[in-house]
Amino acid sequence: MTHAPVTTLEELDALDEAEMVAGHLDAERGDPEPGANHTRAYHHGWRTSMMDFGEIEIPSEHWVLVQTWHSLGRARQLAARAKVPHT
Repeated sequence: MTHAPVTTLEELDALDEAEMVAGHLDAERGDPEPGANHTRAYHHGWRTSMMDFGEIEIPSEHWVLVQTWHSLGRARQLAARAKVPHT
């Protein structure tokens, strides 16, 4: 593995979103892992796509990251709704 897996929200937030999307969209079943000539963001996007394909195992740290990210998103939605006046 050329880049360390992303395991925290801080690490995820530091990645370039366009690079993550590019890596995710470029991945195809059976692809070799991207080399050091790609960014960590691209590598993360590629890995998530390969996990979606079932090509690589989803590590427990990734499950925790996904659950945390979703929880944060839900918390933000609830907070936004609470700020909207009800009529």
